[in-house]
Amino acid sequence: MKILIIGGGGREHALAWKLSQSPRVSEVFVVPGNAGTALEENVTNIELSISDLDSLVAFAESHAIDYTVIGPEAPLVDGVVDRFEEKGLRCFGPRADCAQLEGSKAFTKEFLKRHNIPTAAYGTFTDVSQAMTYLDKVGAPIVVKADGLAAGKGVILAKTVDEAKSAVKDMLQSNQFGEAGSRVVIEEFLTGEEASFIVIVDGTDVLPLASSQDHKAAYDSDMGPNTGGMGAYSPAPVVDQICHDRIMSEVIQPTIHGLAADGLRYRGFLYAGIMVAVDGTPKVLEYNCRFGDPETQPILFRLKSDLLDLIEAACHGGLGEQIAVWDSRAALGVVMAAPGYPGDYPRGTDISLGQDTEDTKIFHAGTTMSGDQPITSGGRVLCVTALGSDVSEAKVKAYERLKSVHFEGAEYRTDIGYRAVERESSYSSRREIDSAN
Repeated sequence: MKILIIGGGGREHALAWKLSQSPRVSEVFVVPGNAGTALEENVTNIELSISDLDSLVAFAESHAIDYTVIGPEAPLVDGVVDRFEEKGLRCFGPRADCAQLEGSKAFTKEFLKRHNIPTAAYGTFTDVSQAMTYLDKVGAPIVVKADGLAAGKGVILAKTVDEAKSAVKDMLQSNQFGEAGSRVVIEEFLTGEEASFIVIVDGTDVLPLASSQDHKAAYDSDMGPNTGGMGAYSPAPVVDQICHDRIMSEVIQPTIHGLAADGLRYRGFLYAGIMVAVDGTPKVLEYNCRFGDPETQPILFRLKSDLLDLIEAACHGGLGEQIAVWDSRAALGVVMAAPGYPGDYPRGTDISLGQDTEDTKIFHAGTTMSGDQPITSGGRVLCVTALGSDVSEAKVKAYERLKSVHFEGAEYRTDIGYRAVERESSYSSRREIDSAN
């Protein structure tokens, strides 16, 4: 089979790497891909724009592509799946009507409210003065979100009312996020521990994937501006079996049933960002209508099943009969970013990659090839990913592998996985005490 993957980030490199391992896949094409996909066996980069839907459809037709897998959110919101299906082409991802779950935060909040799915209290505004009045009423801390797509950067966690008001003005008056910020959602600041819960959906049945947790803040100790994600690990210890079952019964299943009740049939990856409260209650922070990035990298590094089998079952039915098999070990990925990210950053810097091992893998994101030399081309450049017996060991291996990777000015957090490491350390200490007693 021939597979086409749309996108050029770390998520798409991981998808291409995993799908190319299927014995039924002869070739994987990636639009536009990156240096990582260029270096993979049986993977070919194609220089097309992911926003040029006509050219994407034409390529799939002319190359007899069996399945197209959509990585990023923008083409989904723009209706790429609808366009492919109009031509009778298999395309894995939700149609534009379902992709509103990610494309509009206001749409999502109204959907959650309508179907009694737990989430934070909120207000939606296009008028600055009304937003200011609301902020004076609810106080801080508070969360201000651009309604539309903002590459993971349109969320401001405001510690004070003044900070929140400034964020609202930046979005509604100063047009900081363009059309995405022409409407804002102001919502309650939830406390607890955040987890990423990603599933495959065929319209009716749901197959949960391994849990994960990412780090969105730019700097250690979750400080600094939000980014697209500075690292992730899987599994997330906060999602124990009880929490997993609650998320499925209180969030995921009601979401699929709610979409069906609204006349929408969802097929593709569905990502629910969940805040798990101290008492275990899960609340929806956001939906993404695709695999997360950087969660994809550690999750797929652990997946032992053939990903094509799962996608094929979701496209043709029978997903309920599928079982995803996982490596029992944990995986952790550390993002290496260009200096200055998420602000302005340089491009075109040479990258020295070192050598992967059986338990480590470098997934590329913001890279391209200059002849035979990988160079930087984006803010999040690489995701250094490793397997270990637990998150603590995976962390040690990832940071050890990172030492052999170099590009000028590289920035990265040094504490990826700290919550899981603390949990594992606490659990180990309790076991030692129990043994002593």
